[in-house]
Order: sequence, then C-alpha cells, then structure tokens
Amino acid sequence: MTLMELPPWVIFLAGLVIIVLGAELLLRGASRIALLLGIPPIVIGLTIVSVGTSAPELAVGLAAAAQGKGALAVGNIAGTNMLNILFIMGLSALIRPLPLRLLSIRLDVPVMIASAAVLVAMSADRVITRVEGLVLVGAAVPYTIALIYLSRRESASARREFAADYRPELLVSPPGAELPGRRGPAMAWNAVLLGVGIALAVLGAELLVSGAIDIATALGVSDAVIGLTIVAIGTSAPELATTLVATWKNDRDVAVGNLVGSSIYNVLVILGITCAASPGGAELTAGILLVDLPLAALVAIVCLPVFRSGRMVSRREGGAFVLAYLLYLGSLLVWRS
Repeated sequence: MTLMELPPWVIFLAGLVIIVLGAELLLRGASRIALLLGIPPIVIGLTIVSVGTSAPELAVGLAAAAQGKGALAVGNIAGTNMLNILFIMGLSALIRPLPLRLLSIRLDVPVMIASAAVLVAMSADRVITRVEGLVLVGAAVPYTIALIYLSRRESASARREFAADYRPELLVSPPGAELPGRRGPAMAWNAVLLGVGIALAVLGAELLVSGAIDIATALGVSDAVIGLTIVAIGTSAPELATTLVATWKNDRDVAVGNLVGSSIYNVLVILGITCAASPGGAELTAGILLVDLPLAALVAIVCLPVFRSGRMVSRREGGAFVLAYLLYLGSLLVWRS
C-alpha cells in the first residue's frame, strides 16, 4: 500500500507532522545562518522568526494554487490570522497578561489593519490576480525596512531579550564547528537544515492539501471551509508552539510580535507569493468574500483599542478573544459545513 492509498485523515495528519518538522528545520537553519553572517538578533526575531513560522502557510498556499484550489489558500490565510489573534494570543493572555511594545501599537497594528483592508478591496471582484499578489509582496518591503529601522531604536531590554533567544552560542552544529575558525562547517550544517526543511515543508504541504481536499469531498464540505478550519489550525502549529513557549518563559514581546508579525506577513508575503505564482490568481467563494475576509479585517481593527488600553492584553480581553474564536468556529461548522 502506498502513502496516497491511506485514509485521507491519515494523509492529512502525516502531512501536518511533516510540515511542522520542516518549518522548524527551515526556521532553525535560516536564523542560524543569519546569526553566523552577523545579522543583528533583533532583526532575526522580528523578520525571519515571523516569516519562518508562516512557512507552512506558504507551502500549503503554493500547493493549493498548483491544484487550482485558490479558495483553500485564501481561506487558510484568513482562518490562520483569526486563529493567531483571537485564539493563540487570547490563550497566551489567559495564561499571563501580555504587555505590549510601543512599536506594535504604532507600526504593526496599523499595518495589519491596512493589509487586511487592502485584501478586502482586492477581493471585491472575487479574484486576487497575479499583479495584485505582486503588489502585496512589494508592500512587504517598506514595512520590513521600517520595522528594522524602528526596532533598532527600541529599548535595550527588548534587544537583550531577542539576543537571549537567538544568540550564536546556542547554535547546534557538528562537533567542533562552534570553535573559532570553524564557522564554515557550522554554515554548511545549517544550510543542510535549511534545505531539508524546505523539502519537508513542500512534501508535507502536498500531503496536507491532498488529505484536506479528500476529507472535504467525503464530508460534502467546501475547500474554503476546510482551509478556514482544519488547514488553518494545522498550519498554525508553529505559531502556537512559539507563542506558548515564549509566554511560559515570560518572553512576552516575542509572543505578541510573532503573532502580529506573522499575520502581516501571511497577507503580504505568503498570500502575495501564492497569488503571484498562480497563473489565474486565487478565486474566492462568496463566503470568504462576504464573511471571512471582513471578519479578519474587523479582528485586526479591534486590536487597536485593545492594545492601546493600558498597552496590555489582559486576561479578560484574552478570554473574550478565545470565546470570539470559538463562536466563529462553531458558526462555520453549523452554518457552512
């Protein structure tokens, strides 16, 4: 029996496990290569970590686009962003209230709102074209430049926090690679990790999308709903793990920054690349156009007053976020499955 002859749920779970493993290796390899090249730790934390934890979404998006399942790709992004902000951030705040960096309020949240609003506007004709995908990717460049520039002006404590999480002496390399003059073996080892991570992410995405489509067909559920639920939850595993560990370690800037940064890069980079790589762009269902994308934009807008209220996400606000996501998830299963 070949792998593709297994039940769809087994294929889906196998793809999920492989894609999470691949994302972890990809993230480790990329961040460690950056460190070996002398890129500042805070830049790594705010860019590579955010993009790296979104690698499963990119792999799934490209796989879905290749199979002509644009609704699944867009639904995955909308569902993932709502899961990131409402459920994962809310759960993190329930564990421990989340104080916020001023940079998140002044830059990240407005950019998150703007990217969500632009996505709604682009979707008005029920398709996100290749050109619009390229526009999204292009918009990520000035945001990243502004993020790096303003982050360098952040407090020394924030820089120390990122440095503690991504310091070069913690790199895992072949024996002796950490010694002076042995940077070459460390670079080669982490390049291997990066390559293996990319390969696993691609393989896992193919399996996950294939299993999800088969599950949707068997249950009579649309690709969009599967993307908004099962696939979104599955591909958010890196964000969930990163955020909960950061919260448990009391590295709360990492927790919030990773989620907000991932939500922005999901739209600008992940969805942008997905649409740009698809000849016909990504076609949308009426449900995604009229319900899910506007809701994702509303969630981004709600973050602004919440973040400004004492510059903290309280346990009560976290509980409200989690409840809102569970209500949304329940409505999906009841009304659109």
